[in-house]
Amino acid sequence: MKLKIVNKSKHQLPAYSTEYSAGMDLRANIDEPVVLAPMQRAIIPTGLFIELPEGYEAQIRPRSGLAAKFGITVLNSPGTIDADYRGEIKAILANLSTEPFTINDGERICQMVIAQYAKAEIVEVEELSETVRGEGGFGHTGVK
Repeated sequence: MKLKIVNKSKHQLPAYSTEYSAGMDLRANIDEPVVLAPMQRAIIPTGLFIELPEGYEAQIRPRSGLAAKFGITVLNSPGTIDADYRGEIKAILANLSTEPFTINDGERICQMVIAQYAKAEIVEVEELSETVRGEGGFGHTGVK
């Protein structure tokens, strides 16, 4: 599929890092560094605008290196960009560590994964079919 993109940032277009990468890194497009204090969040712009085909979404996800090394995550992970959205892509970053973290212009802050989805037709019923699992929810299989 082709992804139409307008780049109003100072940085190169996003790209896949390896042949089998599912996500492409997005970069901060900011005029000055942003310092995230512990437990603070900020909306960081990328300067990118996309046009997705119908039936696709873009998911904004954390970068594993930032999460593991510095406790930086995408707060509403994954953030969803719908096919009819034409605004700037921004990431809600949160600092879950005990140390301040500085985000600099051009820094890779999150990744974007393009995913196909299906629309459901909602059918209201009086009851659902039975399964072996039934209503077993959180932790119902125990700890091994």
